[in-house]
Amino acid sequence: MHRFDFVIIGAGPAGESATYEARSRGASVAVIDRDLFGGSCPFWGCIPSKSLLHAADRHAAGADYPWSRAAARRDYMINREGIPYPDDSGHVHDLGNAGATVIRGVGRLDGPGRVVVSHEAERHELDARNVIIAVGSATKIPPIEGIEKVRTWTNKEATGARDLPASLLVLGGGPTGVELAQVYARFGVPTMVVQSGPRLIPTDHPRNANAALHALERDGVTVRLGVRAIRAHAAARPADPDVIDLDDGSTASGHAILLAVGRTFPLDDLGLDTIGIDPADQRAVPRDGRLKIADGVFLIGDPAGPELHTHQAHYQGERAIRMALGDPVTPDYRALPRATYTDPELAFVGLSLEGARDAGHDAFELVADFPKTAKGYSVEAAFGHVTIVVDRASHELIGAALATPDASAAMHECVLAIQARVKVEVLAETIHAFPSTSRIFNGLFSEAARLLAAATDQPAVNGR
Repeated sequence: MHRFDFVIIGAGPAGESATYEARSRGASVAVIDRDLFGGSCPFWGCIPSKSLLHAADRHAAGADYPWSRAAARRDYMINREGIPYPDDSGHVHDLGNAGATVIRGVGRLDGPGRVVVSHEAERHELDARNVIIAVGSATKIPPIEGIEKVRTWTNKEATGARDLPASLLVLGGGPTGVELAQVYARFGVPTMVVQSGPRLIPTDHPRNANAALHALERDGVTVRLGVRAIRAHAAARPADPDVIDLDDGSTASGHAILLAVGRTFPLDDLGLDTIGIDPADQRAVPRDGRLKIADGVFLIGDPAGPELHTHQAHYQGERAIRMALGDPVTPDYRALPRATYTDPELAFVGLSLEGARDAGHDAFELVADFPKTAKGYSVEAAFGHVTIVVDRASHELIGAALATPDASAAMHECVLAIQARVKVEVLAETIHAFPSTSRIFNGLFSEAARLLAAATDQPAVNGR
C-alpha cells in the first residue's frame, strides 16, 4: 500500500490548488481524476465561456469575427484544436513536476485513511493521513417530463459548439445561462431564457439582476421570468425546434436546449459511508464551506459551498491543506467576490442592503447611476450602477455591487476593504484615478463619511 500525507480525489481547480499548496509545504501527495486534470473550468467552463464572450463582443461591435473564428480561438484556449476532446497533458505535466503522484482513475474511500483507485482492470490501494475530496459538480437535469427526448446541451456542448444552432432555449437564468445567452444572441441565434424565479441571477445583487435583464433584452434575447418548464416535446423533424411546455400554459422552443438550472454534486459513490457519513444527510455534508467533514477528511470546491466559483475553489484548496497541517486558520467568506462577465460586467461582494438588515446590521446604502458618472458618460453607458452598503455602528463597508464595463476589476478595492474591515473614512481619503470606475466608489465613500459624521456631530473627512 502506498502512503501519502494527502490523497486528493479530483483534480479540478480545488484539487490542483490543494496539491500545489501541499507540495509547497513538503507534504507527499497523490492526486486522482477520472476525466480531465484541470477540471471543467479550463476546458468546459470559465476559460471557453470568456473566450466566446470576448468574440461575441467583437462580433457585435462590427469586427470581422465570425463564429468560425470564435470557435477556433476557443479550441486553441482549451487545447482541442483538430481533436474531439481537450488535451489535459499540460495539467498532468505541471502536477507531476510539482512532485505529486498523478493517477488517472476512479477514487473512493474505503474506511478511515484508505483510498482505493480503480482504472480499467487496475486497482491501487492508498494510505492517506488526510483525504481531500474535490470532485466538482455536474449539470443538473431538471425533472421535466420528456426532457430525455429533446436536444439538450450542458455547459460542455454550449461552450464547445463548433456550429451555431438554428435557435437556442436556455432553461435557467443564473450566471451560466445569462453569459451564454448573450454569446449566442450576439452571433445572431434567436435566443430565449426561461427563469422560474422573479429575476435573473438570483444570488446576485438585485440591481445587477436588472442590469442583466437590460443587457440581454438589448441584444435581442427574449427573457421569460416567473415561469417553469414542465414538459418537453421532441421535434418531428431535425429542422424543427423542440418544444417545452411552461406552467403558465405557453410554450418555448429551441433547436438546442441549454440546461442551466443548477448543479449536482457527485458524492454518492465516494465511499463516504465507510467513514460513517451519509452523503444525503445535509447535516453531515452541509454546503456551508466549513471544509472539514471528518477527522482527516476535507470537502472542497463546488460540493463544499457556500457558492460556486473557481476562485472559491482555489481558496478552499489552499485553506484545507493549511487546516490539515495545523495552521490556526478557518474559512472566511465575508469578502467572497461574485462576477458575471456579460457586457456590462456584473460584480458583487458582501451583503446587499436587505441582506445586511436581515443579518442584524444597522446599515444604509448609497447608489451612483453609472451613465451619469464621468466614466459612464465617456463610454456612452445606457444603464448600470455602483452601489455600496455601510454599517453605521462600525463605519465599515459591508457590501458593494456594480454593473459597469470593468466591474470584475473595480470590485477588488471593496473586496479588500471588507476583508480588512477598513473604515469608510479611510476609503474616502484614498486617492482614486479620474475618471475610473473606482473614482465613483470614492465619491460614494466620501458621501458615506459625511452622513456618518453628521449623525454623530463630528467633522467629516478633510473637515467636510
